[in-house]
Amino acid sequence: MAENYNGMAVGVFELDNLVACFVALDAASKAANVKIQGVERNRLKSGACVKMRGSVSDVNAAMEAALRTAEPLAKIVNHTVIASPTSDTEVALQMTINK
Repeated sequence: MAENYNGMAVGVFELDNLVACFVALDAASKAANVKIQGVERNRLKSGACVKMRGSVSDVNAAMEAALRTAEPLAKIVNHTVIASPTSDTEVALQMTINK
């Protein structure tokens, strides 16, 4: 069943190591009230991208925890927080889940 993430901020981080992504998302979910929306494995490399949702302050806190945890374990490829995704962005985010 699809969750309704309307009105929630989104935080996205990509690491070059799948295992490190799970360690980082665990730290993120323990640090703040966020929901993990998806983990997409990079099929060409060994890394992955994690999407998490919540309030702007929770996503920012979770992102800080995730990156701090990931830094000694993997290369941080990229990361961002979108405070208020547009409806078109929401569609694009949904299209990439489990791809």
